[in-house]
Amino acid sequence: MAKAQSIKNRHKGTKAQSEKEAVPSFSTISWDDGRVKLIDQTALPAKLKYVYCTDVRCVWEAIKTLRVRGAPALGIAGALGIVLGIQNSKADDFEQFRKELNEVSDYIAASRPTAVNLFWALDRMKETALANRERSVPELKKILLQTALDILEEDRKACRQMAQFGAGLLRDGDTVLTHCNAGALATADYGTALGIIYRAAEQGKRVRVFADETRPLLQGARLTTWELKRAKIDVTLICDNTAAVVMKQGKINKVLIGADRIASNGDTANKVGSYGLALLAGAHKIPFYVAAPTSTLDLKLASGEEIPIEERDSKEVTHGFGKCIAPRGTRVYCPAFDVTPARLITAIITEKGIALPPLEKSLRKFRPQTENAQMQDLTPLVTEGTA
Repeated sequence: MAKAQSIKNRHKGTKAQSEKEAVPSFSTISWDDGRVKLIDQTALPAKLKYVYCTDVRCVWEAIKTLRVRGAPALGIAGALGIVLGIQNSKADDFEQFRKELNEVSDYIAASRPTAVNLFWALDRMKETALANRERSVPELKKILLQTALDILEEDRKACRQMAQFGAGLLRDGDTVLTHCNAGALATADYGTALGIIYRAAEQGKRVRVFADETRPLLQGARLTTWELKRAKIDVTLICDNTAAVVMKQGKINKVLIGADRIASNGDTANKVGSYGLALLAGAHKIPFYVAAPTSTLDLKLASGEEIPIEERDSKEVTHGFGKCIAPRGTRVYCPAFDVTPARLITAIITEKGIALPPLEKSLRKFRPQTENAQMQDLTPLVTEGTA
């Protein structure tokens, strides 16, 4: 009994007075006086540049070209894109307004196919409109704006709650390997995987990070190192193919990544290269953790085999920073994501608790109808074996 209580205390949401904020001092995406303000992540790390979108085409382009990226941030961008897309609607009745809303939603949905948060947010906006069909069109516009802002605020809170749960899995002196960017640049606040590291740092734990460069677009090199250095987190950049070496050398205690879509059985789609890391972690007996909000769960899918995988432009491989690095006409295969089987995942950390194997069973606790479940009811999912 005392042991169970000890485990629960490790994941409580209280914050000691001596703890210091480690959260990055920037906002990735926000609503700014009728505009969507977002960091242009294609300009990092050389320049911190903001894009101000006043129409839905700008939001679509920002999503497609990765100016904004990261599953939670894409959900927020999609919701705010809906607001911009219907702001000039002249519809006289709900059915006409709904038709325009669906057209805008379909347009945004065509930008990128894998991150389920985008589709979750678009569906929520459409469902909100339908639930308020008796309202006037001007009222509906205001309601949808508030819903989009709610999605943003909910993500901010989810980041903090997820970080609190996950920080209990990190020990003082740990070195964590991460892939791509699952930090503040991918969300409205702390981040998912990196948020856990920020929270551990606030608790006074000395946590080091090894960041994969993450080919071909180098999100680890350009984005993860940029934000970790701003937050004064000890970070070392490595080439993707160095991961096995540092694991063999005993330099890595845990692997911690984000996710773009998680099937009901726990299979997880994330930036390509994540599956390879999971195999390496298993071979070296290193815990492999996934951090994602419940909006990333796609419980309609039986397994990762059903997750649509985006393929990117071949130039992302053949032209590094605008310079041709492969012979013209070279055939290229460029999936943006891969799927890590649930059997390779030690645990999935969400804002509602930590899901342990068998993931297909434990993830059911995070279905929408359990949205209001109290966190303390979920803490028994955390065991000593995951520390």
